[in-house]
Amino acid sequence: MTMTAVPVGPQRYQGRYPATREAAVQARRDIALALEAWGLPQLADVARQVVTELVANAVEHTDAATVGASITRTGTESARIVVTDTSRTRLTAGTPAADDENGRGLMLVDALAHAWGSELVHGGKRVWAELRADGEP
Repeated sequence: MTMTAVPVGPQRYQGRYPATREAAVQARRDIALALEAWGLPQLADVARQVVTELVANAVEHTDAATVGASITRTGTESARIVVTDTSRTRLTAGTPAADDENGRGLMLVDALAHAWGSELVHGGKRVWAELRADGEP
């Protein structure tokens, strides 16, 4: 299995991952390393959880060979995670039944992120999540 990840400047990192279960693990590691390199370790735990859910969702609901994940520093203590895939279905956080084993990932993203959403783009969809350290407006 090969992975392509390219640092694209001091304030942005993006990677392309094979659409397998391992993709979430790799993206989680890369995103956390970027945050730590930028001096934002306080966002790393939340970023790990958010990117894991978004990448796992993309892998599960698309038949593409790869998914993309990026993080951009947007402020002194904030960042934006973006996950891309080839699905044209927009995401919404639903409420799963109590005995459902799946379906809580976007609820977790909604609880952890300052804001999140999805938008259709050429070739698929982009799902984003804004992360902020405590106290930043």
